[in-house]
Amino acid sequence: MTPPIVWVDGQLVGVAEARVSPLDHGLMVGDGVFETLRVYGGVPFAWTRHYDRLRRSATGLGLIPPAGDELRGAADAVLGANRLRDARLRITLTGGPAPLGSERGETGPTVIVAAAAMRPWPPSVSVVQVPWTRNERSAVAGLKTISYAENVRALAFALEHGASEAVFTNTRGELCEATGSNVFVVRDGTARTPPEDAGCLLGVTRALVLELCSKTLAIPTEETALPPLALSEADEAFLTSSTREIHPISHVDGAALPPTPGPTTSALASAFSELVARDPDP
Repeated sequence: MTPPIVWVDGQLVGVAEARVSPLDHGLMVGDGVFETLRVYGGVPFAWTRHYDRLRRSATGLGLIPPAGDELRGAADAVLGANRLRDARLRITLTGGPAPLGSERGETGPTVIVAAAAMRPWPPSVSVVQVPWTRNERSAVAGLKTISYAENVRALAFALEHGASEAVFTNTRGELCEATGSNVFVVRDGTARTPPEDAGCLLGVTRALVLELCSKTLAIPTEETALPPLALSEADEAFLTSSTREIHPISHVDGAALPPTPGPTTSALASAFSELVARDPDP
């Protein structure tokens, strides 16, 4: 099997030959941002929205991303070199090489574009609520940073407890988000999801789902503070992310929800598939 090819700072290289400084700020202190996109038929989906969010996250950390056209060219080159059609694409931007410590260096950022074939998700997902909280007042709240140690620990906790995804509350005791996805609950026909001030990352798929609800399916929605029990007491619940799309939740803390997927989840999943088919950059 041919080793993967990645794009690092303007060049396509084999993954075995790729080099990043051992003093890179991303490696040393987690200083960086990233985006993950779903690729359908060789085309990155919702490119404009993802690039805009990458730029917002980078601005939040004081980083300057490459121009959108440059990154899109890099993405297409990586997908072509690896002959990938159905894939996940990741763009990573770090603070670049720096002295030991929190201050940045003067070399400039490191930029990496990589891709891998998509692995199918199971039909539904079991989640647990973890004992750690998101800080909705953090300096990086709402930014898609590479500082994922909390998520790694939470996901390990979920696996240890017989689930495959973890859900965080925030310091106010409200539902926030999962390790790499947003949370929706459906009760009495209304789809609800935590608002931005809950501290969650505003996902691209989350935004598209809210738009499908209002513009296509006439499903009432609310972006509102939700207590933890809202998840286990939901008529339906699902996760959204670029790779999961709309993923029904079957169990919460070991207890089964009503039959999965429910009618709202199914309707949204169908509408999302139709959106992907007709518009690669909605």
